[in-house]
Amino acid sequence: MPDTDTLEGFRIPADHRSAIDGALKLALDGGWAERIWERDTTVWTDEADVTIKIAARLGWLDAPAHFRPVTDDMRAFADGLREAGIDRALVCGMGGSSLAPEVLGLAYPMGADGMPVGVLDSTDPETVSLATATFSPETTCYIIATKSGTTAETLAFLAHFWALEHAGHREIGSKDEGDHFVAVSDPDAAVEAIPHSDAFRAVFLNPADIGGRYSALTYVGLAPAALLGLDLDALLDEAARMAAACRATDAGNPGIALGTLLGALAGRGRDKLTLVIEPAIESFGGWMEQLIAESTGKGGHGILPVVGEPLATPDAYGQDRVFVRLSREVAADWRAGTDGALDALADAGHPIVDLVIPDGEGLGGEFFRWEFATAVAGATMGVNPFDEPDVTAAKEATARVLAALRDGQAPTDAAHDPETAGEALAALFDGLAPDGYVAIQAYLPRYGERDVRLARLREAIRRRTRRAVTLGFGPRYLHSTGQLHKGGPARGAFVQLVASHPDDVLIPGAHETFGMLIDAQSLGDAQSLDARGLPVVRIQLGDDPDAGLDTLIASLED
Repeated sequence: MPDTDTLEGFRIPADHRSAIDGALKLALDGGWAERIWERDTTVWTDEADVTIKIAARLGWLDAPAHFRPVTDDMRAFADGLREAGIDRALVCGMGGSSLAPEVLGLAYPMGADGMPVGVLDSTDPETVSLATATFSPETTCYIIATKSGTTAETLAFLAHFWALEHAGHREIGSKDEGDHFVAVSDPDAAVEAIPHSDAFRAVFLNPADIGGRYSALTYVGLAPAALLGLDLDALLDEAARMAAACRATDAGNPGIALGTLLGALAGRGRDKLTLVIEPAIESFGGWMEQLIAESTGKGGHGILPVVGEPLATPDAYGQDRVFVRLSREVAADWRAGTDGALDALADAGHPIVDLVIPDGEGLGGEFFRWEFATAVAGATMGVNPFDEPDVTAAKEATARVLAALRDGQAPTDAAHDPETAGEALAALFDGLAPDGYVAIQAYLPRYGERDVRLARLREAIRRRTRRAVTLGFGPRYLHSTGQLHKGGPARGAFVQLVASHPDDVLIPGAHETFGMLIDAQSLGDAQSLDARGLPVVRIQLGDDPDAGLDTLIASLED
């Protein structure tokens, strides 16, 4: 019988070894590695209608090889932009279309010929205004990234920057009207749904059988990486090496070993995947969060990634954790600084996985490892890791709220103010199950000291509840953990933080502002959670979110 605990980097408590080894044996005896590469969808289900849909979402397996021949073209594209006087780029997208570019921009130093690449994935009007000031139309390439071509937030960004671009820089109908715009989408109906895309400088079309959260190694990641001046060949070669390793038919298959472990532990209540990531590559956690939560969180099952939570002593945690440390081989000093905390957690009976990226390798291999492992974890848990059945609920609720706002009707919003939220929060925390969690949903601009304040709030709630506490910014979390919130185990309690918009921004050609849109998204998601019987406390922080957060934190730290 194969033994996961003999694999390097795995420390498994005795009471979980049998279940994990059994899951690994099932995968190996069932030939999962071979069958996944052969596109045998019965690894996940025998339901005919579902297998057809899964078959249309497995193109990510070929991404490292498929995109290797286009790297020269991508470099030429980047050279052309620089020659045209463009010196920066802004990715406008949501979820899978924005998280991989964010990782690449933060985790790698910009190449010698690179340009800054920012990401806009918030409909908060203050954030939109800041992006507008930083990425001016004279010298910016706007990358409009949407798999479906219909993502509401992305199209709102396009409308905003298209109008700005043509307000005094380029005439509508001129031969260069779209020279500062690039699309990353799917073929045919998807790209055709993007307004003005036929006038864009470039259109990059991914294979239609690659889902958004499995698209890091496609044009979604490669186009921004080319502009950053990163080594595209190395990124794809790293992924190809990991892909080859994931063809192995024994316990040394890194995707099979990790995926069966995560799936088996989730089945035994260890469903809070706590990620301890080297600071230099900590942005990778946000991408992992979407991949894992949206892929596994459905049908009452799910793995909740806990990203950015400081390590604590064993008494700070319940019995629902598994810890994964991810670092580069060169980060030996950082690992030494976390060894003691992880040793204590292992001694206390928590499962520990330690993944070290070899010297000379980068995140290309990790993108593929986690895609494969997540697919395997889904099979182990009995869920389809390639759909997102509950994401549409919040979208539909948002549409209803927007329709009411357009009709001049103010939807009911029982938001608390920071001074009076204490009683509601106490009731929320008192109702938590032993294996429950708290999700902070911050519909706020993210800059300055905001992250520091939110981290203090998160830690105050963790100390109060001794539960996992996650932090997500809206509306981006709607395209990632939002699926798990509604489709996963019904153990979440939700704290929504919203603010007013004294300086709102109109969405050109629409009947609403960005402020109306983000308010509708937050309230729509709150209504969607409430409809599922999940507890939500909304807190209105007003015109000065930082002052409101200070008040809220003080009430919890007393």
